[in-house]
Amino acid sequence: MGMTIVVTDSTPTGQQTARLLLAEVPSPITLRELIRFRVREEVARRNARTTARRNWESAADTAVRAFSRNGFFVFVGDRQVDDLDEPLSLAEADEVSFVRLVPLVGG
Repeated sequence: MGMTIVVTDSTPTGQQTARLLLAEVPSPITLRELIRFRVREEVARRNARTTARRNWESAADTAVRAFSRNGFFVFVGDRQVDDLDEPLSLAEADEVSFVRLVPLVGG
């Protein structure tokens, strides 16, 4: 049984550009798994509005590589997480913030 968490996207200056709810997120979850989970949901939502079918796994791989190259940063609450394989014990009160220097999916 997963939980529902709030995920936000922000610019490096702190401006929030997107806010979404992710449901059925397992806990604990590694940051790598969380990034992949989030990309899968984002691609699924995008595909629901378009006839184009994208392989979410390749998009998730791209996002993980972008994180490894400091393309974006992830904060759980006020704590920056920089280890892809660190197990995260999330609470529903936690807000996960993706501070993007580049888009995760698409343009």
